[in-house]
Amino acid sequence: MAKPLSDQDKRKQISVRGLAGVENVADLKTNFNRHLHFTLVKDRNVATKRDYYFALANTVRDHLVGRWIRTQQHYYEKDPKRVYYLSLEFYMGRTLQNTMVNLALENACDEATYQLGLDMEELQDIEEDAGLGNGGLGRLAACFLDSMASLGLAAYGYGIRYEFGIFNQKIQNGWQVEEADDWLRYGNPWEKARPEYMRPVHFYGRVEHGPDGVKWVDTQVVLALPYDTPVPGYRNNIVNTMRLWSAKAPCDFNLKDFNVGGYIQAVLDRNLAENISRVLYPNDNFFEGKELRLKQEYFVVAATLQDIIRRFKASKFGSTEFVRMDLSALPDKVAIQLNDTHPAMAIPELMRILVDLEKLTWDKAWDIVVRTCAYTNHTVLPEALERWPVDLFQNLLPRHLEIIYEINRRHLERVAKLFPGDMDRMRRMSLIEEGDMKKINMAHLCIVGSHAVNGVARIHSEIIKNTVFKDFYEVDPHKFQNKTNGITPRRWLVMCNPGLAEVIAERIGEDYIRDLDQLKKLLDFVDDDAFIRDIAKVKQENKLKFAAHLEEHYKVKINPNSMFDVQVKRIHEYKRQLLNCLHIITLYNRIKKEPNKAWTPRTIMIGGKAAPGYHTAKMIIKLITSIGDVVNNDPVVGDRLKVIFLENYRVTLAEKVIPASDLSEQISTAGTEASGTGNMKFMLNGALTIGTMDGANVEMAEEAGEENLFIFGMRVPDVEAMDKKGYDAHSYYNRIPELKRAMDQISGGFFSPGQPGLFQDLVNMLMNHDRFKVFADYEAYIKCQEKVSALYKDPTAWTKMVIHNIAGCGKFSSDRTISQYAREIWGMEPSLEKIAAPDDPR
Repeated sequence: MAKPLSDQDKRKQISVRGLAGVENVADLKTNFNRHLHFTLVKDRNVATKRDYYFALANTVRDHLVGRWIRTQQHYYEKDPKRVYYLSLEFYMGRTLQNTMVNLALENACDEATYQLGLDMEELQDIEEDAGLGNGGLGRLAACFLDSMASLGLAAYGYGIRYEFGIFNQKIQNGWQVEEADDWLRYGNPWEKARPEYMRPVHFYGRVEHGPDGVKWVDTQVVLALPYDTPVPGYRNNIVNTMRLWSAKAPCDFNLKDFNVGGYIQAVLDRNLAENISRVLYPNDNFFEGKELRLKQEYFVVAATLQDIIRRFKASKFGSTEFVRMDLSALPDKVAIQLNDTHPAMAIPELMRILVDLEKLTWDKAWDIVVRTCAYTNHTVLPEALERWPVDLFQNLLPRHLEIIYEINRRHLERVAKLFPGDMDRMRRMSLIEEGDMKKINMAHLCIVGSHAVNGVARIHSEIIKNTVFKDFYEVDPHKFQNKTNGITPRRWLVMCNPGLAEVIAERIGEDYIRDLDQLKKLLDFVDDDAFIRDIAKVKQENKLKFAAHLEEHYKVKINPNSMFDVQVKRIHEYKRQLLNCLHIITLYNRIKKEPNKAWTPRTIMIGGKAAPGYHTAKMIIKLITSIGDVVNNDPVVGDRLKVIFLENYRVTLAEKVIPASDLSEQISTAGTEASGTGNMKFMLNGALTIGTMDGANVEMAEEAGEENLFIFGMRVPDVEAMDKKGYDAHSYYNRIPELKRAMDQISGGFFSPGQPGLFQDLVNMLMNHDRFKVFADYEAYIKCQEKVSALYKDPTAWTKMVIHNIAGCGKFSSDRTISQYAREIWGMEPSLEKIAAPDDPR
């Protein structure tokens, strides 16, 4: 078994981590000490670990600012088309190490901190995750920012600076408990407040129609204060901007209407306005129609559009005078990408600006809006689609409601011309859903108001065209595209798995980090014994390191020679963590029945957060921990099977567990997971996939060869056929003895001896109203897992399959995804050119 790396080995020069030149190291030490001195001179004379972290962060940040300023000057001089990525979520994780990777400073900083008697990894662990997202959608936005900068696009990420990000998850006697994520408590060295760009945002009020146009009056004003975070490209000297808005009450808030003795209360009430950017809504794939959430959505959109138009009108760097007044050129200089329907208000808000404020005709304005905006759909689950009650709009955004009604009137007029007399189609395609409560369908608004609509994996984009948005596809087929998701190889390989990145670089050079398709060259080494050995050795080292991490933080001892079988993602019925549970119970029962058989040992790890209001998901967590309590304490089983619930799964834990995984569980019901991106991270880091033909799994199998993935279960047509004829869980329960046994154990209290009825809700759901057909795939899943166990017994064959997978990863770089958005939606051309570093003469 491989030994953990010694400190000396850890610090050896790894080429992918940049070169530690002598001058570079000396400069870093000088600057580190300068920052440390100015931190301490303020109030203390003993430095804490946190002081050292801030000194290092500020030292690295110094290397960004010159490039940041120069990049923005470069954009002003070249005046390129700019792309604005609007998202309510940016799941960034930590920034320090990613910045060092992209600036090629990692080895130099490692050497400098070492010479100062510090351990860089320990300092990195002090940084809080920026957890401003729930899962896939928010992490995708973060990967996209990295790729847009690395491809030299003039891009801006716009969102909300939540004071509290996704909650921290604690497990207390098997249950999830949430605690607030106070990530800004010690300050954030990566952000810069820009009060000079503060913008007013209006709410409530009423609309006046007069001779000189439409006025929205008597509104309440909230100020949007921007905070800028630098986004460095990979070693190309480009630094783009992520601008997050924070809500501030205006100085005269609640003091305008003089109320006797109300001064103190008025100042306290400023909190009401500032609550807009207080907290991230913790729902993944679920719509909660709360007024505060609609305020957040409009807040980010209104502030951002003012910024976009200001930047379009000004043209000289740092200049405030407006030079471009003709807004008809907007689509030639501006692209707006809507990350799901959350920023859909950009469409009516841009119309309001163009028609009410800039006095354009409706038709001219609408043409500009449609050519500027594009929409990415992320889910087909009906409970996730945003449908806002009309009365909420009427109250909060009365002018926008009028504009949406007019958009709808013209839209339905066009549909009526194309399909005369087809009233049912008109009803289906309306932006307004009639019923007990009239609702605005935000996805319909996005499709009508955009020139491009895309899904996030081929199968998902087809489902959109054939089912959910079929009517719209028939009217505007040219709008519909696919853009299969990707991940950044900088964070998800070079940074989190330097050992693997280096083994690859030794064989094919370093260029693959910018051009991931080059991984195909690894196929030349699939039978090379030394390469096979190196790949296996890196995996074993990563497993030992993760095992040590688990022991240190969770006091659990695991067998590092067991197969690490991992399912990490948000807890959701459609992701079918329950199918995984049924496999665990089945495996447990088999080991108990034949304890002397040579079982392939497994450590099964499941991690992920449940939305606080999602009862079923919270019960699933309790079931997993309860199964673990039984399995892990059974002496007959020993270390042949362990079940671990990974607490507080987040970006930083993903960076640790994914490089250590052997088996990746991607087992959603076919047709439910739009794409998935965790699946790609596991593949790139040398795990094999057990999965259904869902989301991007389909394309992963195509790229690596279906024989190199463990594919099982129903395909989309099978699921559709079953929906037609009806899914009968009882028939499977009665036909499959091992399934019946497992279910009886859950419902009979075998895993909850203190409370036999504890899991009755889960049992009842699985037996009587399981939308995601867990039992229908049970047999195929168990059989497929037997194949996995058999292959794991042959390490050489396993590792060869791993190499095929890594070699097939090229397509799943977010660089490829972003190049396609740029060329096919935004009308921009990506470039791998470097710009001059700040210290170069221009």
